[in-house]
Amino acid sequence: MTRIVNVAAAQLGPIQRNTSRAEVIERLLVHLHNAAAMGCHVVVFPELALTTFFPRWYLEDPAEMNMFYESQMPGPETQKLFDAAKKLGIGFYLGYAELSVENGVAHRYNTSILVGRDGEIIGKYRKVHLPGHAQNEPWRAFQHLEKYYFEPGPSFNVWRAFGGVMGMALCNDRRWPETYRVMGLQGVEMIMLGYNTPVHNPPAPEHDDLSMFHNQLVMQAGAYQNGTWVVGVAKAGKEEGCEMIGGTSIIAPSGEVVAACSTKGDELAIARCDLDLCNSYKSTTFNFDRHRRPEAYSRITEQRGAIAPTAV
Repeated sequence: MTRIVNVAAAQLGPIQRNTSRAEVIERLLVHLHNAAAMGCHVVVFPELALTTFFPRWYLEDPAEMNMFYESQMPGPETQKLFDAAKKLGIGFYLGYAELSVENGVAHRYNTSILVGRDGEIIGKYRKVHLPGHAQNEPWRAFQHLEKYYFEPGPSFNVWRAFGGVMGMALCNDRRWPETYRVMGLQGVEMIMLGYNTPVHNPPAPEHDDLSMFHNQLVMQAGAYQNGTWVVGVAKAGKEEGCEMIGGTSIIAPSGEVVAACSTKGDELAIARCDLDLCNSYKSTTFNFDRHRRPEAYSRITEQRGAIAPTAV
């Protein structure tokens, strides 16, 4: 018996700073309707899918900052997405900027949610690996101020949904093997992962020509080494003068790309994902219970930065 999840990876083209939330949501609704018409069960949208990638600017006015965040989900504008999901019988993953007030204190997170085919929220994830910097660095062609705008999330969790075990991650998380392994240790069978990634890396421009190669490398390795599907979805194209990679793809537990977008605009890549394909990897080469040796890995959690041995 197979467990099939028909997945739509819903790439978005650029969202400019003056684009209204309502305009963006209409684009997302088109993706939902098209995916539903093709028999999909779940749609995966990118990171920060409701706005331009605002961490490229250093803003100090809280009112100006807050316009990019969602203080409730669903809210007055995003309710349309939940209503459409329920009506169409299709779920979705959505990345957005979250403003949460907890015990009277405001917290800001780079967040994603997983919504079921009934329009109800199944789970929420807050980005763990925040890239970039926290200080204003105007010398850059554009900034990457995620450490200024967001707090890191606490953990990687998984949820039972769509007939399997689902996980979530965001953008820079995909570069870290711990992301996949922590979810792999919870039996994850599909990781949904949205990203906004510029072609140009100001601190290391020598990496620019490898940006797409590195994007695919880490997702394919994470899929294979943990026997899981990975659905990586980009916001792509030239946004506010910043060229962002595409590379939206659906990757099988074998590490093979089975569907991909070919443009840098709004586009769907669709795949029929058999969750049972995870089993042959989880029960053989990557049978964690049989082959892992946690006693040899203590440095991973006890040590943060690299420490070379002392010279003799």
